[in-house]
Amino acid sequence: PIFQRYPRPEKEYQSFSLIYNDRSLDLVRIFFFICKDMDEAEVWFSGLKALISRSHQRKWRTESRSDGIPSEVNSPRTYTRRSSPLHSPFGSNDSLQKDGGDHLRLHSPYESPPKNGLGKAFSDVILYAVPPKGFFPPESASGSVHSLSSGGSDSVHGHMKTMAMDAFRVSLSSAVSSSSQGSGHDDGDALGDVFIWGEGTGDGVLGGGLDKVGSCGIKMDSLLPKALESAVVLDVQNIACGGRHAALVTKQGEVFSWGEESGGRLGHGVDSDVLQPKLIDALSNTNIELVACGEYHTCAVTLSGDLYTWGDGTYNFGLLGHGNEVSHWVPKRVNGPLEGIHVSSISCGPWHTAVVTSAGQLFTFGDGTFGVLGHGDQNSVSIPREVESLKGLRTVRAACGVWHTAAVVEVMVGNSSSSNCSSGKLFTWGDGDKGRLGHGDKEAKLVPTCVAALVEPNFCQVACGHSLTVALTTSGHVYTMGSPVYGQLGNPQADGKVPTRVEGKLSK
Repeated sequence: PIFQRYPRPEKEYQSFSLIYNDRSLDLVRIFFFICKDMDEAEVWFSGLKALISRSHQRKWRTESRSDGIPSEVNSPRTYTRRSSPLHSPFGSNDSLQKDGGDHLRLHSPYESPPKNGLGKAFSDVILYAVPPKGFFPPESASGSVHSLSSGGSDSVHGHMKTMAMDAFRVSLSSAVSSSSQGSGHDDGDALGDVFIWGEGTGDGVLGGGLDKVGSCGIKMDSLLPKALESAVVLDVQNIACGGRHAALVTKQGEVFSWGEESGGRLGHGVDSDVLQPKLIDALSNTNIELVACGEYHTCAVTLSGDLYTWGDGTYNFGLLGHGNEVSHWVPKRVNGPLEGIHVSSISCGPWHTAVVTSAGQLFTFGDGTFGVLGHGDQNSVSIPREVESLKGLRTVRAACGVWHTAAVVEVMVGNSSSSNCSSGKLFTWGDGDKGRLGHGDKEAKLVPTCVAALVEPNFCQVACGHSLTVALTTSGHVYTMGSPVYGQLGNPQADGKVPTRVEGKLSK
């Protein structure tokens, strides 16, 4: 399913599959796609060699071993047509030819020039190797190797270099799929695809892309979700959007960004917009788990709990948390008070950032206007600082709006006569205009304040918009507070003065 989704017909002459029973191991194109340099190519080659060349005593047999089944059903030709992941991507099925009875070869649609170097060794191993004992299930109906010569370039070195490496590098778990009719569907569904919609910005990088009209391009909005265009296979686990840029994390821990460049927020170290998701090289050897985008900066959290930030540090004091007003065009690790502390989640506003640790501490930094940092004043903070008033309580989640912040905090409930248990309560602080804090007034709050009207529900998630706070309870109910003018509260009766539960299709 992956190769059908990302067809590369010009690479078909370098493709082959190992087929056994009703499954196929698709090494189609992977060998040349995945390797960013010759060292990686050698590793792949060694592994492949070990996989299929353990014993040379016998050749693979293609004869059917089944009893009482019409030979046409299990003939190599029929079998190949049924199992091939691309359903004979090499042209008509007539290109299949028996070769001496013992090999089933797929001949290249091109004439194969003399092989040399790695290409020759590669095809030699395929043509004359035997699978390791136990590689196929017992009494397999058919075992065949489709081999295509790797012909072509001046040398493998030259070939590798000329292939815009970063454009075609895919991750192992994305590329190696078993695409039989039985299991392929599951593999396809498991791939984390990305869809995007909204305003066309920059060079059409977000929204609907660029529509060519004559010699110029017009930015297109996208009113419906459309598949994100990407030169690489992306198996995505986490995604974040800023105003004019976006970032994602793959299941392999790589982070990609794209959009309008401004002050270094894309993290690629160059002052140019990026049209499609591009790997952030500075983090390519770091296992990233989460990413968050502000207006002018981007943050990422590693699997080991380290925080990296990058972007425009000159806009507001302390936006990146490095203690200065310097922009960083590549990701830089945030140390200081977070040294040795495991970060579990992060949220970015345009001017400030909130960090929750796995121990339940809440740290904030950036612009402190309206008391949005929760430190009891309106001062800006250039390095992460723990929110004092929540010490001793466990913060579960935090979310940054433009000029307000919200958090779900575990509070012990119950009295001495009943067993104590914790319940997630909603705390908000910062600018109280338009009722976005949920306290029934428009007053600013300089420290986290529990939303009294929502003291009963047990909350687990929270999110903030410009003039909006949304919270989710463990029982699946959604509460909103803030401006009702665009219907964003999800309840026609809501006036925005007090928190209300979302009705309609979410009511149950």
